[in-house]
Order: sequence, then C-alpha cells, then structure tokens
Amino acid sequence: MYRIGELAQLCEVKADTLRFYEKHGLLSPSSRTDSGYRIYTEADAERLRFILRAKAVGFTLAEITELLSIELDKSNWACADVKGMVDDKLASVEAKIAELNHFQLSLQRLSQACCGGPESAEHCSILEALESNTDSIRCENDKHSFAEHEFTKACTDKQDTI
Repeated sequence: MYRIGELAQLCEVKADTLRFYEKHGLLSPSSRTDSGYRIYTEADAERLRFILRAKAVGFTLAEITELLSIELDKSNWACADVKGMVDDKLASVEAKIAELNHFQLSLQRLSQACCGGPESAEHCSILEALESNTDSIRCENDKHSFAEHEFTKACTDKQDTI
C-alpha cells in the first residue's frame, strides 16, 4: 500500500501528477484512509507505470484512456485494434516530422538568403519574402566576406525558392 507521495516517489513523478491523472479518470486510489488520504495498491502502481510508458512514447491522455480500457478488457479486443492505434499514432508522428522538416528547410533558405549584416532592413530578403505573395526569396546584394563564398555562389542568380 502506498500513500500518494510514496507512489509518486516510487514512479519518479510529482504527487500533483497523480492528482491530475485522477481528475482525468486515468488513475484512482484503491481506497482512502479515515482522514481522507489516498491509498494506492501495487495494481495502481502498475497502472501508473503503464500510463507513464504510454505517455513516454507520445500517446495523449485520451489515447491512454482508450489503451487502458483495452487493457482492462483484453478478451474483447484484438491485437489488430491495438496495432491500429499504434500505427495511427506513428503516421501522425511521421506527418509532424515531415512538417517540421519543411519548416526547417524553409527557415534555412530564408536564413541563407540574408546577409545578416548591420545595414538597414529596408531591403531585407527575409522580410521581403514574408511580405510577398510568391514562394521565392531574392538574395540581397552581395557584400559578404570570402568566408561566405558558398552563400554568394548560391545567390548568383538572385533567386532562391522556399
């Protein structure tokens, strides 16, 4: 039997986390003492570990709730149901990664198109690209040092597409 602080310490989370999971229906104490303290069993500790592992691989609270309902009633579910949830989550993560890769490439192109010098931002290629309705970046006039030769070479045609 564990009190809330003991279970929190055992699973390396804060007691507030347990209260949060209780509030959202993921975890509830097996009983309470006469003075109202939450009492958790080893089964509750295992449930918390399940929740934490599911959270660690990216499942949301709603998805964890669904996984817990499957866990409690395994005989009425197929492995395909659980695999489907994991495959859906994987597809979602892959889509987010693709989106982040697009953001990264776009930001790199914006950064490379700008000299970053102390001159006025009146002709800043980053601002111009963000203000325009096109997907192209006009590289600023070249006042770069020899060390920035690669950037200069990339801007010789004065166009760089986002």
